[in-house]
Amino acid sequence: MRTVYLDNNATTRVAPEVVEAMLPYFSELYGNPSSMHFFGGQVARKIAEARERVAALLNADPSEIVFTSCGTESDNAAIRGTLESYPEKNHVITTRVEHPAVLNVGQYLRARGYRVTELGVDRMGRLDLDELRDAIDEQTALVTILYANNETGVIFPIEEIGEIVKARGIPFHTDAVQAVGKIPLDMAKSHIDLMSLSGHKLHAPKGIGVLYIRKGTKFSPFFIGGHQEGGRRGGTENVPSIIGLGKAAELAIEHMDEENGRVRALRDRLEKELLDRIPNTLVNGDRDNRLPNTCSLSFEYVEGESILLLMSDQGICASSGSACTSGSLEPSHVLRAMGVPFTAAHGSIRFSLSIYNTDEDIDWVIEKLPAIVERLRDISPFWKDYKEGKPISSLMAGIHPEHTRHR
Repeated sequence: MRTVYLDNNATTRVAPEVVEAMLPYFSELYGNPSSMHFFGGQVARKIAEARERVAALLNADPSEIVFTSCGTESDNAAIRGTLESYPEKNHVITTRVEHPAVLNVGQYLRARGYRVTELGVDRMGRLDLDELRDAIDEQTALVTILYANNETGVIFPIEEIGEIVKARGIPFHTDAVQAVGKIPLDMAKSHIDLMSLSGHKLHAPKGIGVLYIRKGTKFSPFFIGGHQEGGRRGGTENVPSIIGLGKAAELAIEHMDEENGRVRALRDRLEKELLDRIPNTLVNGDRDNRLPNTCSLSFEYVEGESILLLMSDQGICASSGSACTSGSLEPSHVLRAMGVPFTAAHGSIRFSLSIYNTDEDIDWVIEKLPAIVERLRDISPFWKDYKEGKPISSLMAGIHPEHTRHR
């Protein structure tokens, strides 16, 4: 069966060049980079080279790159390492649309006596920066705000946010897991103090991440152990994955124009054709400020999970924008924060492309998806009521869906 993979915000294909770069470090080059002998020393030099490649992608200094195990570890290390450095303060500012790697840390901190302010977003997923200005006070130890949303692709004005935060002398962290490798980043001109990224989002393997720490930023290690990573993250290095991430960073620089040109064009064609062919379809998020590879669509009056299953039967891989799990009908916290109507939030699908997608992939989805949505609407009581003009709110006590027709 043909496979059309449009779930690259979940994880990406490991680039063949990355696999090739990693393989020797699983077999003949197995030395410990901390060893004094030549056998380990040659591995240490390759780690240094990988660090330089990641730094080049971010226009950072190699000494500011700390290898971790994943984006979640980087987020935890940034937040908890900063708070430990400022024990006299107890306030953290974040947003309601963060990844759980930040959002759930906020809940953890609340249980331990911290004040955590979650900034809201508007219907397009945008922040109100006056709300941020008003939230900052003398007890604020850290502001941590997502660079680009993993569900909608909406990009926050990170540099403007950083300018506000730094003017108050407060450390600023951003989870840039979805942004790195897709849009140009320049740490030399940035207000960001700490930034998280994850290898498997940019064609490196799973199990490797980076925490960027600007020189001079106060930071207490999250992992305490040996001298690795300049004493900022103990533990023997994941050598093959670090080498792989270095190669992936090099490739990301080479493909940056393609990501923002050809991939963006594929995404836009997919979105336009689906909006034209499927009535009552909404785009979630700010279309003018979003990642070039991401499209979040809501198909009203059907369940996203049902769409995913039927698309999977056609070889199409995407994700539901909702966080529904078995036994739960709650849509994603991101779409709820944006105020997406109930009838749309449950039918949301995220398409996320990569440089490996083709025109033929997009043609396949455009051919198959309209019939899938039509089939599901034919058995949807909500769609039937909508077509007959009945008030759907009568079926959903306490919920007031909006009916927005797009075409």
